[in-house]
Amino acid sequence: MVAMILLRALHKDFNRYNDPDNEDEAQEETGWKLVHADVFRTPKHHQMLSVYIGTGCQLLGMGLITLIFALLGFLSPANRGALLTAMLLLFVLMGSYGGFTTARLAKMFHSQSWRTVFLTGVHFPGQVFAIFFCLNLMLWGKAASNAVPFTTLFALIGLWFCVSIPLVFVGAVFGYKRPIIEHPLQVGQLPRHIPEQKWYLRPPVTVLLAGVIPFGAAFIELFFILSSLWLNKFYYVFGFLALVLVILSITCAEISIVMTYFALCYEDYVWWWRSFFISGSSGFHLFMYSIFYFATTLRITNFWSGMLYFGWMMVISYFFAVMTGTIGFLATFMFVRKIYSALKVD
Repeated sequence: MVAMILLRALHKDFNRYNDPDNEDEAQEETGWKLVHADVFRTPKHHQMLSVYIGTGCQLLGMGLITLIFALLGFLSPANRGALLTAMLLLFVLMGSYGGFTTARLAKMFHSQSWRTVFLTGVHFPGQVFAIFFCLNLMLWGKAASNAVPFTTLFALIGLWFCVSIPLVFVGAVFGYKRPIIEHPLQVGQLPRHIPEQKWYLRPPVTVLLAGVIPFGAAFIELFFILSSLWLNKFYYVFGFLALVLVILSITCAEISIVMTYFALCYEDYVWWWRSFFISGSSGFHLFMYSIFYFATTLRITNFWSGMLYFGWMMVISYFFAVMTGTIGFLATFMFVRKIYSALKVD
């Protein structure tokens, strides 16, 4: 329904903008056509954007292949150690895909740098490992039997630096060798002034409110996944999970595209990071829901157990935010390129 409404609006826009006999268009003061010389302007912190999109593609590849193996029966939810090991190995192997994506974006932004590639290999895994190490230190301090030993930590670090990071660089080599992604329109020398936006179109408001929709698409399934993680229940309905993943991907793409389209119609061309955060803010809503789940469902009274719960939920929410944000960004990127490539500009 949303896609059909958007297509009708775009059809009307193209008829108005590309009609040579439409003299009223010369007097038009609003619309996404006016920002055609700025819409592809390189965003601020474009290196970190390339890093996050590369990492998001790496996570998406890991999750998709893991789900396919689970659907085919190669991974049993009863053996959680095998499932976690498979996810870890797939994340390491998908490093080449992450490096390739980062290199393609960095080359498009005219900022080819091996430092950006290195950040792809260490930024996100380093943050997750830091949280994991702090939680593990807490378990060591309490002499918990489920604390990860030093030998396993060294094995993880070796896998990270000796396999994952080299694969990221291998993927980046192929990415930098590919032709540069050319924009359909040239960028103007001077940035256009962005008019004052209404309060409901400002980035903080649109990001927080729009993120509720992707979270709502996966809300029911997240309840069962959290019950499997924290209430020692088994999760077997991977077929339904695949369906929810498709719905979540479509929702992330549509909400990012629609909100970006509205912003462009009001002459706000700063869309690169916005498209990532609009769908990625669903990770924030996931963490807020984890607080509600902790208060209403779990019966955890020990302080250190609560710290363990919120530490891992922070990691899971971060995973979710990067993956959904990447879906929203890639969909919006293709949408913006498509509509401006069909625009006739003098």
